[in-house]
Amino acid sequence: MAQRAIREYDGKAIFARHWEKYFSGFHYGFKSVLVTSGAELKAKAEEHGFEWLKQEPLVAKPDMLFGKRGKNDLVLFKTNKPGDVTLADAAAWIDEKMSHDVTLLSGQHGRLTHFVVEPFTPHTQEQEYYISATTVGEDDVLYMSAEGGMEVEEGWDEKVNEVHIPINMSDADMEHAVRANVPADIPAANKESFTSFAIAFFKFYRDLNFAYLEINPIVMLANNEMAILDLVARLDDTAGFMMGDAWCDAEYPTAFGMEDQSPEEKAVAEADAKSGASLKLTILNPLGRIWTMVAGGGASVVYADTIADLSGDVKDLANYGEYSGGPTTGETKFYADTLLDLMTRHKDAQGRDKILIIGGAIANFTDVAKTFTGIIQSFEEYADKMKEHNTRIYVRRGGPNYEKGLKDIKEAADRLGLYIEVYGPETHVTDIVRMALEK
Repeated sequence: MAQRAIREYDGKAIFARHWEKYFSGFHYGFKSVLVTSGAELKAKAEEHGFEWLKQEPLVAKPDMLFGKRGKNDLVLFKTNKPGDVTLADAAAWIDEKMSHDVTLLSGQHGRLTHFVVEPFTPHTQEQEYYISATTVGEDDVLYMSAEGGMEVEEGWDEKVNEVHIPINMSDADMEHAVRANVPADIPAANKESFTSFAIAFFKFYRDLNFAYLEINPIVMLANNEMAILDLVARLDDTAGFMMGDAWCDAEYPTAFGMEDQSPEEKAVAEADAKSGASLKLTILNPLGRIWTMVAGGGASVVYADTIADLSGDVKDLANYGEYSGGPTTGETKFYADTLLDLMTRHKDAQGRDKILIIGGAIANFTDVAKTFTGIIQSFEEYADKMKEHNTRIYVRRGGPNYEKGLKDIKEAADRLGLYIEVYGPETHVTDIVRMALEK
């Protein structure tokens, strides 16, 4: 499957096109515009059907294939002055954000060019829910939570229920499986509505050939009114030939910051686009001495923050990225090869050891032993170069088959004469950073 990310605007347009077929018991008032300047937004407001831009409070945010826009202070939904965001406010904010380069918390850097503007939806946190679906191995998996918003990734195992749905499972059995796994903490008054929506959501995801589809949050209002506040979507473009206009002419934009990518970053981005897993790489400082190979997007932020805090010099951190979502052994080896090649190109200017952090939280579905096999294969090719740079390796991982994965990587490093320390989930997720920097 070749996954191609699409804009939030296009994902919502696909929902709107097919809403009555899949979600006839609910109402979704699709009001959204995609613009590239404040002037374009003002011009849009003069067109028939877009009068709401002048009449309703607005929300504006970049639509450029990156997440955590709220945490990056890139969502306009209120102003410092009393009152709601007006058309003039949104246009001025867009022009200001376009006027200079932006560096995200992830390390991605570039110029904002596309923005989505929509009506503001008043609601409470209790009305926010999380739902997503993707392919894992041979199954599709539906994820549901009674808690939506920016913090759903924290405490994922406790907050999110998952349902594995084999490709040959009947609709009746699928519906039964979904009903049996709806989060218990969804209020009774909303449980049946949420269940019906979740079943329809999964059918929509599968029929429209999405590779990944996430709404976070979906807001359930009175009278079965639904609001899609934030959406992430990737299409399986191998199905493009048969989807015709069902995908609403969705474009496949270049990821934010990719224009200035190195060949290695571009290679990883291309591998990511062709994979059902998630492979991300941003080179922060090619001369840095601390390199990370982190499993999971949330964990990558935590590790980067911890290294920056404890190292005393953020320039020591060489890269930012993740490998997650159940990558194959071959994909993991390619990712590890890329990192080790970069890490062993330059000696540390102060003669210090190079440090490789292989970290992560407790995997949900990634087979740790399988991915570690790919890392071990990479070690075997780069062992001599790693020893030339006095590389010290620190590993912390949990999840399916983690005991075998940790045992295998320790034995391989010892056999190759590489310095390694290995820890499981009994060790705090970032303790290996402290250990590495204190030694």
